[in-house]
Amino acid sequence: MNREMIIVLDFGGQYNQLIARRVRECNVYCEVKPYTMSLEEIREANPKGIIFTGGPNSVYDPESPRYSREIFELGIPILGICYGSQLMAYTLGGAVETAPVSEYGHTVVHVDPSDPLFEGVTADTVCWMSHTDYISRVPEGFHITASTAVCPVAAMSCPEKKFYATQFHPEVMHTAEGSKMLYNFVRHICGCVGDWKMDSFVETTVRELRERIGSGKVLCALSGGVDSSVAAVLLSRAVGKQLTCVFVDHGLLRKNEGDEVEAVFGPAGPYELNFIRVNAQQRYYDKLKGVTDPETKRKIIGEEFIRVFEEEAKKIGAVDFLVQGTIYPDVIESGLGKSAVIKSHHNVGGLPDVVDFKEIIEPLRMLFKDEVRKAGLELGIPENLVYRQPFPGPGLGIRIIGEVTEEKVKIVQEADAIYREEIAKAGVDKGLGQYFAALTNMRSVGVMGDFRTYDYAVVLRAVNTSDFMTAEAAQIPWEVLSKVTNRIVNEVKGVNRVLYDCTGKPPATIEFE
Repeated sequence: MNREMIIVLDFGGQYNQLIARRVRECNVYCEVKPYTMSLEEIREANPKGIIFTGGPNSVYDPESPRYSREIFELGIPILGICYGSQLMAYTLGGAVETAPVSEYGHTVVHVDPSDPLFEGVTADTVCWMSHTDYISRVPEGFHITASTAVCPVAAMSCPEKKFYATQFHPEVMHTAEGSKMLYNFVRHICGCVGDWKMDSFVETTVRELRERIGSGKVLCALSGGVDSSVAAVLLSRAVGKQLTCVFVDHGLLRKNEGDEVEAVFGPAGPYELNFIRVNAQQRYYDKLKGVTDPETKRKIIGEEFIRVFEEEAKKIGAVDFLVQGTIYPDVIESGLGKSAVIKSHHNVGGLPDVVDFKEIIEPLRMLFKDEVRKAGLELGIPENLVYRQPFPGPGLGIRIIGEVTEEKVKIVQEADAIYREEIAKAGVDKGLGQYFAALTNMRSVGVMGDFRTYDYAVVLRAVNTSDFMTAEAAQIPWEVLSKVTNRIVNEVKGVNRVLYDCTGKPPATIEFE
């Protein structure tokens, strides 16, 4: 590879993609790879540095994920985080044991500011701990560079070999100076200059797409969301009228959204795209009838997407390429190597085994959400489109707990429209990462107009997040929530109770399924 790169080796940690995101904030390209990546593949990738992620296992358990000691002989700087720090210690001759006292959450850590990893970091800094094992003895050649009241080795290093390890998580926002630590590792210790920028990505990608596609016909899966919109405009710039965009209205969109998408990307829109709208609402309702498992719902929705595209492609004539707006979190959350599947994304884990296209193109596959937005602005897409509320590909199918029916879709569409309208009216939408209404599978007793009711509960969700990988529940003013609640129970038939979700990510995900 021509560009400088950091590899994150994933040992099953929940923050694997967040580490990569933080590295990219340093303007350094980064990819997450499974810990099964071979030494030969690492040498071929020629990374400037390697980061070991955390993980749920105990390194001394024979069944736990390991890596050959030879990785420490490549001459490449390595940073171990949490489980990764214990793996480094254990592999190089140190000792790891069950900690007398486990640590979880915000913890004051005393660091050695003279260590290269902690350059410019406050001596007593707040970090995020999450461990039940600890390093009881550091390997030969290492020295302790940080500690807490109950953890004697909160960090260790061997600067001569450029090996560093932290028991805490520098990648999460709860670690006050974590970004500074990762910057020190990536830019100072690994020597990266920081040449990963969105303007160069757009220019390079358009050129590569033009060469790859040649005179072929391209079909783009357009949902109207940020990711697929940026992918469509990127392809349009690369191959022009060779591109046809197919918008599938699966009946799981927000209120009036199908018409709004057509207004922007259809014949009357500013982009002069070949645009086809397919109204397939009933087809999806029939396929989802009786299905309650969220993974099954996602896969059904994903497969139907592909089948609709195949049908449209046959109407158009021979189509060589299918374009999807897959982004990097989709790929990682759908399962990377032996890592746990958090949820299958309709355009990744939901793809059928046989697809009737020569090739699938995913130009945004290695980008995080905020990077996609930067690319969108670089392409000249208006800010109101680039920064619109995120909406998952499976749509309301994963904002309806349990079976999806047309009645439930109408309930959540109306409730969501009221919620978004009142949030905007109150002016509290600025700074919110995402907010929406979902429908629970719970029905409860209520009383309306002196009559007993037995109706559904709607749940409202709003989070603050900069990267959609970690998030905290937003504190919406009570008067706003009260007004939203009153309107929903009075205006939306079938609802007699409104709840507010106070859970962050983790432990929850932003979406419900």
